[in-house]
Amino acid sequence: MTRTTGAAWAGGALYLLTVALLVGAAPQASGTVHGVGALLAASLLVGTVRRVPLSALTMALIGSTAVVVGPPSPVDDDLSAAYQGQFLAFVAVDLVLGFIVATRSRRRATVAVIASLTVQLLVIGGFTHGDGLAGNLVIALLSTVACCTAGLLGRERREHAAALRSQEVAEAVTTERLRIARELHDMVAHSIGIIAIQAGVGSRVIETQPAQAREALSVIEATSRETLSGLRRTLVSLRQADRSGPAPQRSPLSPPAGLADVERLAAATADAGVSVDVRRVGRERHLPPDVDLSAYRIVQEALTNVVRHAGTRRCQVSIDYGDEELHVEIVDDGRGATGDGPVHGFGIVGMRERVGLLHGRLSVGPRPEGGFRVAARLPLPAHAGAPAATR
Repeated sequence: MTRTTGAAWAGGALYLLTVALLVGAAPQASGTVHGVGALLAASLLVGTVRRVPLSALTMALIGSTAVVVGPPSPVDDDLSAAYQGQFLAFVAVDLVLGFIVATRSRRRATVAVIASLTVQLLVIGGFTHGDGLAGNLVIALLSTVACCTAGLLGRERREHAAALRSQEVAEAVTTERLRIARELHDMVAHSIGIIAIQAGVGSRVIETQPAQAREALSVIEATSRETLSGLRRTLVSLRQADRSGPAPQRSPLSPPAGLADVERLAAATADAGVSVDVRRVGRERHLPPDVDLSAYRIVQEALTNVVRHAGTRRCQVSIDYGDEELHVEIVDDGRGATGDGPVHGFGIVGMRERVGLLHGRLSVGPRPEGGFRVAARLPLPAHAGAPAATR
């Protein structure tokens, strides 16, 4: 049992003890005093309501029923007035009921409403004297309906906020996919440019310099295979986006960004006030363009989050060139802010989308020793170690 759960149960036990003392130790008090006292004692159930609301409802029903069933005070000449005051204790039950309606499933909420209303009506019907029966029943029904209505409004508001959040995440995913598609277009255009240049060279020297022509054909073959492989990996997972946006202005023959540009990115981050320590492990080699670009974008987004949210002056970027996968890790010793809501933007959503499209793994979260960690593992194709094509 956690500390918070233990405190919640302790609050519930203290509520029952308070009600017992109120009924047993103050029998001379009026029924209204008993009802108001039990209603105020229900504040002890706040922690229980948050942790175990159904148990809190049961405790509130027990306590409120005990206040009503307890003998009315002799100072109350009118028994109807005495019990009418004691029925105030059931307001606490209705408040707990409203919380259950707002936060629990409709099935559980329905069962709780039926059980609570049944107990209240039976107690009121059995302990109301005189002509106050109809009035007490109407008041109990109105109180229950009012709290349940408030709970339903809270539920609808929370569900609407969740729907808006899901829509924002979906839009962020779509935006990131469109960005990936544009970058993929740039990579293909760059590769086609290389192929066109090498084909022109080969056609001119094929008779006079066959060795150079063979080299040009080798470059064409390597570039074509690499481009087709990247297209296949990306397009198999990339679903068609519903909306399109304006493409960024970039020369189609300019090479896409990659891990070779991380040092320049680190220098720009240092200008923003965060020193970046870049460490490379393993044999640096040519990577498929889609993997190279995605790794760079992950580092870029992680460093942006460090500058905006971490509140630290330094961080570390590690790039591990494994035999079968590329491991990229960004750690800082800042505040370790979590979440990916509107306050923090949708950078982590974009990271997950990129890693998912490459069938990799992403780990994001606070570090036990403090700070925040972003770690991505991107699988590498078997030919990732091949020499790079001439650019």
